Amino acid sequence: MLQKKELLALDGQAPQAEIIQNIADALRQRGWLLATAESCTGGLIAAACTDLAGSSDWFERGFVTYSNAAKTELLGVPPALIAQHGAVSEPVVRAMAAGAVAHSAAHVSLAVTGVAGPTGGSEDKPVGTVWFGWCVGGQCSTERQLFAGDRASVRTQSAQHALAGLLARVRTVAD
Repeated sequence: MLQKKELLALDGQAPQAEIIQNIADALRQRGWLLATAESCTGGLIAAACTDLAGSSDWFERGFVTYSNAAKTELLGVPPALIAQHGAVSEPVVRAMAAGAVAHSAAHVSLAVTGVAGPTGGSEDKPVGTVWFGWCVGGQCSTERQLFAGDRASVRTQSAQHALAGLLARVRTVAD
């Protein structure tokens, strides 16, 4: 059962710094490390995490995998998966999240890939389409969101949603 703070975080109402502090506390309590795999957010999530003093206790690394080649080289996403589904897809974000754990010392990961705009959208994947992946406690989950706004807004909303989703998932795993 999600607590009120987690529900507010998922709605984007909790301040990002508060969400990150709660992530830090939860990861420290479990002795877990986080790795991020970011495409459309371009490192915003890693930067936000490392803005918190002491983040080296729980933040292991961030992969900025903006290009398809980077997704393959750094995270092990199969090129055939990208070719079949596109970079902005459930299978690719799942592979990114799993790859972040596999290619690091982290126990937990989050991944983001999307179309921030203003160009690059299509009928199937309009601007604002963002896929999220989280691997927590050995389980990977994914989610798709469609955000409104300009490029900066889509990226900011994506970072906030990814962090709130991570917090909710980490808190649901038993110690």
